[in-house]
Amino acid sequence: MNAFEHAWQSTRGARQYQEDSALIGPPGANASGSGGDEPLVAVLADGMGGHTGGALASRVCCEEFLAAFSRRGGPVPERLRGALDAANGAVAKTVIANPVLSGMGSTLIGVAFTQGGLEWVSVGDSPLWLFRRGEIALLNEDHSLAPELDRLARMGRLTVEEAKTDPRRHMLRSAVTGEELDLVDQSKKPLVLEDGDYVILASDGLQTLEEGEVQRIVAAYADDGAEAVASALIRAVEAVRDPHQDNATVIAVRAVSASSAERA
Repeated sequence: MNAFEHAWQSTRGARQYQEDSALIGPPGANASGSGGDEPLVAVLADGMGGHTGGALASRVCCEEFLAAFSRRGGPVPERLRGALDAANGAVAKTVIANPVLSGMGSTLIGVAFTQGGLEWVSVGDSPLWLFRRGEIALLNEDHSLAPELDRLARMGRLTVEEAKTDPRRHMLRSAVTGEELDLVDQSKKPLVLEDGDYVILASDGLQTLEEGEVQRIVAAYADDGAEAVASALIRAVEAVRDPHQDNATVIAVRAVSASSAERA
């Protein structure tokens, strides 16, 4: 049986406001691996729509996702998709109530940690990584134009540099806006976690760091726990001092066997 140690950290970067939101719960979730069957749920959202709209959209998405997951029963995949739809509906209601917010939206990653493994649903370009035994792998789909630009580079229709610097790279093909969801990525089955695995949820501001650098940092701080990993990743983003640095938020969750947790 696994326990799940978790932490999250964020930075505004070069922005004057914070459009990212993150929540971990729900209350009574089985974070320790003992007692109760309710999964630990982590949700992260990266808002868009300006100072007011983006911040509100991401907060509404996280709060409604977590609340809706808690309200629903049944299989975890259905609860995840139902929670996503509820978050999307909450954004729609918010815009109807205040039309000046039209155009606001958010990415969303929602992850459930159960004794059977890891399950997720995501919309947008916020990455979800698994770190295991020194290696890192992206788990979810990127719903920005980046994968298409990279594909054109592999075909020789763009250079690698042109693909990386294209101003359309971060344009989203799908987001939680209250409208029909164009693209949704959802796990097909639980991903069994091993003792010591890290699951990293992040807003795209973390991608100031190359994936290899994310891997190196997690490896360096893995033994120190989730709080150390999350803090180190955000420090590394801030150390780059990118004058255009976007908000960056990280949730780090470490799987720990019950026996290891007891020894600690």
